[in-house]
Amino acid sequence: MPTLEINVDGLKLPNPFVIGSGPPGTNGNVIGKAFDEGWGAVICKTISLEADKVTNVQPRYARLRAQGSDEIIGWENIELISDRPFSVWMDELKAVKDKYPERVLIASIMEEFRKDAWAEIVERCEAVGVDAFELNFSCPHGLPERKMGSAMGENPEILHEVAGWVNAVATKPVWAKMTPNVTHIEDPARAAFRAGCEGVSAINTIRSVLGVNLETLRPEPSVEGYTTPGGYSCRAVLPIALRMVMEIAKVVRGEFPGRSISGIGGVETGEDAAQFILLGADTVQVCTGVMKHGYGLIHPLCDGLLKFMDKHKFERIDEFRGHSVQYFTTHFDLVKRQRESREAAKAKHDAKMIRADDQWSGDEFVQQSDALARG
Repeated sequence: MPTLEINVDGLKLPNPFVIGSGPPGTNGNVIGKAFDEGWGAVICKTISLEADKVTNVQPRYARLRAQGSDEIIGWENIELISDRPFSVWMDELKAVKDKYPERVLIASIMEEFRKDAWAEIVERCEAVGVDAFELNFSCPHGLPERKMGSAMGENPEILHEVAGWVNAVATKPVWAKMTPNVTHIEDPARAAFRAGCEGVSAINTIRSVLGVNLETLRPEPSVEGYTTPGGYSCRAVLPIALRMVMEIAKVVRGEFPGRSISGIGGVETGEDAAQFILLGADTVQVCTGVMKHGYGLIHPLCDGLLKFMDKHKFERIDEFRGHSVQYFTTHFDLVKRQRESREAAKAKHDAKMIRADDQWSGDEFVQQSDALARG
């Protein structure tokens, strides 16, 4: 019978489904709820040492629905990282680990461009028992004004330096969360791996303007009549996320074998997760999906992935991880392959073309007749 159990960067997970950093991991209570439901791991909402500098607004979400339907296919947020005091987080993360010692708890962390701040946050999180880190180099709005989030992730040199600071003090696995708001996601991924990160997470939300209210003529979400570009997630980003995970997987295969990828973007079914894994992901994160469907989403996710594995006779996830990456090539190569295929088909057809009566064969009479027909 197939199993969903995995071991990634020394972390043992009952399944590859991870609560992505955001509202679904916003405090100890909801993290416990996720573990009770059966999620493979939880990444807490991004924390920093100076939460007093974080002020959220309301409303902070805008949603895009399919035409003529209530189905939500796009979700924009202008939400910042956690506004809860760091000391409160330390107490809650410790309480979670005390209650769920065998479960994987990952701290999402973000700081300004200060070596001592990154070292402090890592050391204090490790002291309360977190199992790994995810470095938020990718939040596309708000905190880049403080040179945080995507302001770091869009610059591979800065990302490399900061990730190096973290890896110099961390004794737990470190993942770097990639921003999609770059031309080539391979560049920040390489920077993270060269700095010693065990893995990368991809992708964070896409910088966006969800839309304009045609009654008020104000963009959404409207805060006192104004807004700011936010981060786009949900089903609509799935194809973009799959492409970027595939590109990182090629880098891992060719240059950094053994490093891991955590795929993120629009996952709401086990079939979605299977696609990420086929394109090289070790784990699959879900954030907006939980906000739409609740923590119980883990059950259909696991069922759907197991059904896929059973259909293809896979016993373990590592049997098909990255399988589909091999089928990506250049357009030049596609043209070459198609030309060769057509030439081979023509040669096979021509080989059956009768040019003299003594070439007729009783065994291939119908095929030889067809070869002589015009249509």
